[in-house]
Amino acid sequence: MNDVFFEKDKVYIKNAKNFSLAQTLDCGQAFRWKAGGDGVWSGIAGGKYIELKEQNGDIVISGASKRDFEEFWFDYFDLGRDYAAVIKQFSADKTLFAAANASSGIRILRQEPFEALCSFIISQNNNIPRIKGIIERLCENFGEKKEKAYAFPEAEVLARLTPDDLAPIRSGFRAKYIIDAARRVAGGEIDLNSLCKLGYDEAREILLKIKGVGPKVADCALLYGCGHIEAFPKDVWIKRALSDYFGGEIPACAKGAAGIAQQYIFYYIREKSK
Repeated sequence: MNDVFFEKDKVYIKNAKNFSLAQTLDCGQAFRWKAGGDGVWSGIAGGKYIELKEQNGDIVISGASKRDFEEFWFDYFDLGRDYAAVIKQFSADKTLFAAANASSGIRILRQEPFEALCSFIISQNNNIPRIKGIIERLCENFGEKKEKAYAFPEAEVLARLTPDDLAPIRSGFRAKYIIDAARRVAGGEIDLNSLCKLGYDEAREILLKIKGVGPKVADCALLYGCGHIEAFPKDVWIKRALSDYFGGEIPACAKGAAGIAQQYIFYYIREKSK
């Protein structure tokens, strides 16, 4: 890991390697980060609001205490993983290696499991601006007000609601799926934290019991909310990329880190299409 220094409410990740704020926070894995015109990214996760900026090769986090960084943000930004080693692993496949080098600043965010689950339920048949709008309205209407933003609502709060109560967030058919997920989590039928410790296949089968959760949503929840980096969410873009560039299959060298490969491929193909 890079050297880290603390100064009042600021954290400095010195000479940050394989960590681009733009690539990590705007690649479609999280929906509550906003870019300012001054290069500052702001957002809230785990009920904690921070601002981030790249400065002379460092990542500067404002609004985070030493304790918050060590107990939450370190894992959230996956700072314990050696991404250079992952990219080297991918070098066995020429195209995947090119994709990894083009998007080497992406890190897989370790989001709160319930927020990740609901976010990707909302993402179904949707575009990113609309996803962000629905999630923002969900938080503003039902989340706890923090100093500069609203936290993502707890499952127990949403479990007391009906799909009709979610009318203000304008989520359409997804409302009933959000409520079903909240009730199963709040009622103890599904323990999302335990899914992080279970094997990938078993955890996936449990998530598929939730109404409206198919293979892609389950994989996204496991990858971005539970740290199962072997999960490989497949949307239209990824399926096309696998067909066009990889003979329809995930490269063998991606085994064990397919979720990271997925993000590299998605970013690479998206940039090539612009």
